[in-house]
Amino acid sequence: MGLNEKPLSTLHEKSSFDLADFEVPTGREEGWRFTPLSRLKGLHNGKAEPVGHVRVDVDAAPEVTVETVGRDDARVGKAFVPGDRVSAQAWNSFEKATVITVPREAVTSKHTVLTLTGSGDGAAYGHIVVKVEPLAEAVIVLDHKGSAVYADNIEFVVGDGASLRVVSLQDWENDAVHVSHHHAQLAKDATFRSFVVTLGGDLVRLSPTVTYTAPGGDADMSGVYFADAGQHLEHRLLVDHSQPNCKSNVDYRGALQGERAHAVWIGDVIIRVEAEGTDTYELNRNLILTDGARADSVPNLEILTGEVAGAGHASASGRLDDEHLFYLQARGIPYDEARRLVIRGFLGQLIEKIQIAEIRDRVLGAVEAELAR
Repeated sequence: MGLNEKPLSTLHEKSSFDLADFEVPTGREEGWRFTPLSRLKGLHNGKAEPVGHVRVDVDAAPEVTVETVGRDDARVGKAFVPGDRVSAQAWNSFEKATVITVPREAVTSKHTVLTLTGSGDGAAYGHIVVKVEPLAEAVIVLDHKGSAVYADNIEFVVGDGASLRVVSLQDWENDAVHVSHHHAQLAKDATFRSFVVTLGGDLVRLSPTVTYTAPGGDADMSGVYFADAGQHLEHRLLVDHSQPNCKSNVDYRGALQGERAHAVWIGDVIIRVEAEGTDTYELNRNLILTDGARADSVPNLEILTGEVAGAGHASASGRLDDEHLFYLQARGIPYDEARRLVIRGFLGQLIEKIQIAEIRDRVLGAVEAELAR
């Protein structure tokens, strides 16, 4: 069941669109105990002034429909219910939503890029819906940049036999605060692949969740992050298996350097009684490169049926392997270059999974820039 005193299914059972149903976090709650609430700038307690702005620009594949809709659009809010106060605050505060629709059986000819650019003081709230209709295939890139105090919800609705790949880049300026909830809902035989890259921002807290509405769903969630001095980067994942014969795989890796660099990874997987035949695994690994950095990694697995195809989890945090460094130095490679090679290999194994060449090269370049600091 993991390290929580309560079962995962109990911890995640509370959900509501009504902000009043969630108490203001104090930091003692399981879901908030790692997050420095004082650095959220009021996103968690309603004190954030909603005068900021995050612009959404869309470069869409020709097969895709892009719409800006109001809160009353029937497609908005179908795939999720907020599970914490910030998600509920974002739901009750956004004015317009961006809806991306991939029509039935369409295979997009290029990836669709949503660029979210923050500017100005004060908080901003957003909502995005990506709907992939049955048997369609699409690739979506979410590119976050600029300066913002921003909370949002993103819904990924993947229809029967459809396939969606998502790359989410958090490349904010150093003062940004971003709290985001990604909700993926998978229909029968749907495939979902997500890759999260978190590099910028003062505090970034992402909560990706996956749920299934029919058998045969397949989710793969990968991520890399690099925390510098003073940064707080937090990833809280939930995969809720409630349908038989579904799959999930989670693999997140991070590197940390500098005083008070802090990374948090929480991986929750629930296999409910009706989810026979589930095949799931989750892994988190962290490289702590300097003194003063800290990584908290908590994988949790709750299995409520004895009929599973496979279920496991693992977590490891540690320093660079001296034997690896010695091996490279013994062959004439200077220490600094040997160090970069080991870290690049550690993160690069995942980064290579990004199938968009320009995005993959950009992420590799950003990692190189981090290592050069």
